[in-house]
Amino acid sequence: MPLNLIKLCVGIESVEELEQYRAEQRLRAESAGTEPCSTHRTRSFPRRADEILEGGSLYWVIKGQVRARQRILRLEEIESEDGRPRCGIVMDLDVVRVVPRPHRAFQGWRYLEEAAAPQDLYDSGGGVDGDMPSEMQEELRRLGIL
Repeated sequence: MPLNLIKLCVGIESVEELEQYRAEQRLRAESAGTEPCSTHRTRSFPRRADEILEGGSLYWVIKGQVRARQRILRLEEIESEDGRPRCGIVMDLDVVRVVPRPHRAFQGWRYLEEAAAPQDLYDSGGGVDGDMPSEMQEELRRLGIL
């Protein structure tokens, strides 16, 4: 069973904004002829890397709720500008929306066991329109409509 990571998505206000940012990264990668992926730099390398690389994702907390995830492709040892070792979490650019779940603020990243991870939202069968703003989806879910 894969192990996931969870992290605050600082500077991003909505899932739509994260999707737009990733779409821009994809265009830049395609025009440069490089791999279409996103690397998030973090200070510490996960000790349980093998479990994460079995199919884990990075779950994003946006505005106090877990709202999306990105599949982790690999973990790379990189160097910061000051020469210190860091971890590069290399992710697929596809953003997968999940059933929103409140989550308190924290620093850095945390492990997230698969059993505790929110379920994905699906456009088919789940009754959720992918073009509907996440705030509207959340309100409809709160009202018991979705």
